[in-house]
Amino acid sequence: MCKDRKPDDEHDASCAHDDEDMDGHGPLAELVTIRDWLRYAVSRFNRAGIFCGHGVTNTFDEAVWLILATLALPPDRLDPFLDACIPGDERQALFDNIERRVGERIPTAYLVNEAWLGDFRFHVDQRVIVPRSYFAELLDSRLKPWIDNPDTITSALDLCTGSACLAIVMAEVFPNADVVAVDLSADALEVARRNIDAYELADRVELVQGDLFDALGERRFDLIICNPPYVTAEAMASLPPEYRHEPQLALAAGDDGMDVVRRLINGAATFLYPEGILAVEVGHNRIQVEDAFPALPFTWLPTQDCADGVFLLHRKDLPA
Repeated sequence: MCKDRKPDDEHDASCAHDDEDMDGHGPLAELVTIRDWLRYAVSRFNRAGIFCGHGVTNTFDEAVWLILATLALPPDRLDPFLDACIPGDERQALFDNIERRVGERIPTAYLVNEAWLGDFRFHVDQRVIVPRSYFAELLDSRLKPWIDNPDTITSALDLCTGSACLAIVMAEVFPNADVVAVDLSADALEVARRNIDAYELADRVELVQGDLFDALGERRFDLIICNPPYVTAEAMASLPPEYRHEPQLALAAGDDGMDVVRRLINGAATFLYPEGILAVEVGHNRIQVEDAFPALPFTWLPTQDCADGVFLLHRKDLPA
């Protein structure tokens, strides 16, 4: 570690000075480099049995994310900083975040106020769920082959927008589209506004507070997407504690997880142009969807992680 080296350059001198300022023992005194803190965080996470489900799937990636974000370092540049020494005030911030991650089971996204969908970074806090969606991959390919030419999409709707992450991605991948983003929660829309302003898309992404289609009047769209609440009552009862920090309004969807999906399917045709399409994420609820609407010709959109987590329907196939 840096405290064991001779301070024969500016970097080492700085590290040695920081160590002299740290009194006693424990993480704040003994953990000096990012490498030290990474080992410590992974061990703490493993021993505590935290659940990783908000953008990462293992404790190492979670620790890397928490440490780099806490230190305001690039999220994809760990190696150049592994042996960088951390001054005392930053060690305290790291220690506090690690302890809250373990003790309170707060997702890293909320501790560092950021989440990612592909290359897109978003501000998040506990007013919105942490963005995670199969749509990230599908929109990266601009929904091909189901949309032949992305330039033909001139109006798009994102229902249950939350942080506006999918609305922002749609605005980026469909350059001619005006996007409407709807959410029932006024608190969520405050977060959405912050993200829209950060991407300088206020002229192309309109926020609307309302319950699904209720506040849209007679508007029509080429594309409607939605990542709605779809967690069943049974699954809600057994969620890991990390998910308890998220707004339950954005997760719970009745006994079979279909409360919102039924309304989407039954109401979407009125708000689509004749050649429009509806795409909805339903997680692992394919059986419930097809049982509820056995006559509909669902197209299931495969992604790298799931073959049937999102369905697509053309307007002509939707209930009138």
